[in-house]
Amino acid sequence: ETGLELLNLGMNTSGRHFPKDVILTTIRWYLRYNLSYRDIEELIAERGIDLDHSTLNRWVIRYTPGLVTNANKHKRRVGVSWRFDETYIKVRGQWKYLYRAVDKDGDTIDFLLTAKRDTKAALRFLRQAIRNNGTPVKINIDKSGANTAAIEAYNKESGASIEIRQCKYLNNIVEQDHRRVKQKTRAALGFKAFYSAHATVVGVELIHMIRKGQVHPIPGGSFIEQFNQLAM
Repeated sequence: ETGLELLNLGMNTSGRHFPKDVILTTIRWYLRYNLSYRDIEELIAERGIDLDHSTLNRWVIRYTPGLVTNANKHKRRVGVSWRFDETYIKVRGQWKYLYRAVDKDGDTIDFLLTAKRDTKAALRFLRQAIRNNGTPVKINIDKSGANTAAIEAYNKESGASIEIRQCKYLNNIVEQDHRRVKQKTRAALGFKAFYSAHATVVGVELIHMIRKGQVHPIPGGSFIEQFNQLAM
């Protein structure tokens, strides 16, 4: 069974049963707000629900990637002029790298957490972003030689002709868009494992896309309705 199939049963990995709305609400709270697992344990206890913070941690890790997969099926098309950059996430005391891209309107294109920051990692992200969103006409980057080399390598291997621009002003939009992810990771005080960092980061990106109006499983639905529908 997949995580979302278990979610539809309202069951966590330990076999205890919780209402589906409790699972979705607590996951949404964690991803949306700068709250710790223990903060949410206290908040949900005020509603008479005995939920251990470690259970919530397992829910986030298990269910969030499936929610993101469903969101991509309802994501509106992005533009063909991209801004490409990376930021830093601390995992077990070491810096890891979150590659991100947005279009000229600030819509999220794609994201990828990697262990290294080099041409291989940048090319991996670029291939993923193009596979999921189509080939851009141009990509604006900073002065990173690795990112330049990755785009040039992609052009060579695929026969594409993506234009490379290096204008710091144009990349401000993606640098500012990093803020929501950085706020959450600071509140989490780093991560103990790469897989938990990945689940949290993609969940935060999901929330960000819904709030931008990029994900529409329910036309005209509220933020909460759009999020909950992804578990259907």
